[in-house]
Amino acid sequence: MPEGLVLVVEDDAAIADLVQRYLLRDGFGVHVETDGARALAAVRTLRPAAVVLDVGLPTMDGIEICRTLRTAGDWTPILFVTARDDEVDRVLGLELGADDYVTKPFSPRELVARVRTVLRRGPAAVAEVLEVGRTRVDVTQRRVWADAAEVALTATEFDLLAQLMRRPRQVFERRQLLSAVWGYSVTGTRTVDVHVAQLRAKLGDASPIRTVRGIGYAADPS
Repeated sequence: MPEGLVLVVEDDAAIADLVQRYLLRDGFGVHVETDGARALAAVRTLRPAAVVLDVGLPTMDGIEICRTLRTAGDWTPILFVTARDDEVDRVLGLELGADDYVTKPFSPRELVARVRTVLRRGPAAVAEVLEVGRTRVDVTQRRVWADAAEVALTATEFDLLAQLMRRPRQVFERRQLLSAVWGYSVTGTRTVDVHVAQLRAKLGDASPIRTVRGIGYAADPS
């Protein structure tokens, strides 16, 4: 039985076929779109568990698709596929709400592993509420408040914040956070910095995240 439907949005037929074969082999259902506008319609009608989204697409690019979905309150997990390393910073720096990304060329096994990691981020079985300073996290309901105002986070942003807030004042190295939140440990820890920047922007002055220069981050109650 398929573990969930993954929408693959890729206009390169060879790449789309490769990703589809690996996802199917791992037990996922797969629907492929090659056009941005049709992909956006597919998200709304098929309600996939996750979207593997190429940035460069005809009619509507991946950036615009992600922005449109997030603006409408649709937080379906999105994994960007980008063509260049410099494009990663440009895309994720826009605070669009992507959950992860891979850069071409990529390992299809790694991509499937990242999709699976994103989908594992479900509600906790036991009630858990975290409070650090002016930020409150309900892990069970996956809700966040900063200065009593609720804040919408992506799945990855939520898990990163919860990881830090579960151990106030403990300093986490970037590689530790990659392993705990993303489920893998690789070079290129810039993704942690980008997601921390997005969290700080959303939480504003209530953000408990402190940078420990040369090491990583911690959640500080002060």
